[in-house]
Parts: sequence; structure tokens; C-alpha cells
Amino acid sequence: MTDTAPPVPQAPGTAGEGRLSFAVFQLSRAHRGRAAAMLREMQLHPGQELLLMQLLDKDGQTQSELLESVGLDHSTVSKSLRRMQEAGLLTREPAQHDRRVMVVHLTDKGRAMKKPIAAMWRTLEEASVRDLTAEEIEAFIGIAYKIERAVKNCDRPDGDGR
Repeated sequence: MTDTAPPVPQAPGTAGEGRLSFAVFQLSRAHRGRAAAMLREMQLHPGQELLLMQLLDKDGQTQSELLESVGLDHSTVSKSLRRMQEAGLLTREPAQHDRRVMVVHLTDKGRAMKKPIAAMWRTLEEASVRDLTAEEIEAFIGIAYKIERAVKNCDRPDGDGR
């Protein structure tokens, strides 16, 4: 850490028993805020880039498939897809096998977002890791995923976060 680094925020007293959780909260808020600002420059809302990335990898997914792949709730995905359709980034049409199922396809405008989204993630990554070594980056990634699994699995009967 350099001498010009901003001070680490003091956790509220009630967060004293959860210092790591408070640090995760602070990190998430800062990272999401920076990403949101970058997305606004591309006329996107947070989460829409994740849907676009999934469709760039595999176009023609159902709304249910997209819902599962991005891990957002149904109403958020539905609202995002509606906004993205209105912006001309994608189309939604009933599936041939079941008219109740909606299939999502990118438009040319949506496909054109691939490079700007990749550049945005690259820039965000560079800013995020600029003070870290390669070893610290790899260690952080591993630890972050361990914490994610533990949080997701904390309600399992065996309590095993692995």
C-alpha cells in the first residue's frame, strides 16, 4: 500500500464481529459503483452486460437459461430484457416447441457490444488489480470463490461450504 492510498474505512461498531463481511461489502459497493459508471457510458444498466455476454457466447437462449446463467432473479432479468429489447440490443420471440417459452436473440446492435463490453471489463480489471502482484490476484480469486461457496451453502443441512 502506498502512502497516498485512501484510509481504510472504519467499520461501524456493530460490524466488529464481521470484519471480513464488512470488507466484502465495501469492496462490492466500490466495484459495482465503478462498473455502473462505466456501463452508463455505454447506455447499459448493471447486469445487462452479463446478459449480453451470455448471449454473445450462445445466442438464442431461453429466458430461463439466461436466468440460470446470470444468477439474477426472474423480475430483474425480465425487466432487463425488456429494456434491452426497447434499446434494440435483442429480440424475444416465442419458441417453436412451446409458445409460452421466450427465446432471446441478439440484434446486430447487441452483437456490436462485444468489444466495448470486453474493453470495459479489461479496464475495470486493470484498475482493480493495479496494486496487486500476480500471486495476490490468484490468491484473491481462489479465496473469493471459497467465500462465495460458503455463503451459498451455509443453509445446507451438513453446513459444508465446500
